[in-house]
Amino acid sequence: MPKIDLSTLELRTGSIYPEPFASQMAGRSSLRIGTAGGLTQFGANLVFLEPGASSSLRHWHLKEDEFVMVTEGILMLHEDEGETEMRPGDCACFPANTPNGHRFVNRSDARAAFLVIGTKAPEETATYSDEDLLIQIKDGHPTFHYRDGTDWEGPR
Repeated sequence: MPKIDLSTLELRTGSIYPEPFASQMAGRSSLRIGTAGGLTQFGANLVFLEPGASSSLRHWHLKEDEFVMVTEGILMLHEDEGETEMRPGDCACFPANTPNGHRFVNRSDARAAFLVIGTKAPEETATYSDEDLLIQIKDGHPTFHYRDGTDWEGPR
């Protein structure tokens, strides 16, 4: 496989979250490196966070593992146990079916970035730790629900 020229990839901004959560992801963008390289069994994304931005809502995956390595700047890893500062070269792993909600927040005054690699299960559920929200993905199509399984209609 030839070298992937990151400058040729589409920079994706925002998230797939419904409001009011989508607007909370301002300052987040990513490059889908794995997709550009033709990978199908796992994803590899380079995520950029501007000052004050969050990577996601705190979440955990039922079937998918995640590996993260900070590549630029300083980020705060926010988990159930608290917060941990992470710098370039620092890594974290989030095994599937471990209910420890996690996300990254950039509290610095400079852009930060991390590489995230995760499995691509054909069917997946992610639960959001601080919200009455979960996402189910089937065949690449996401649907949002309340934790009781009913369809998402907005904050309760």
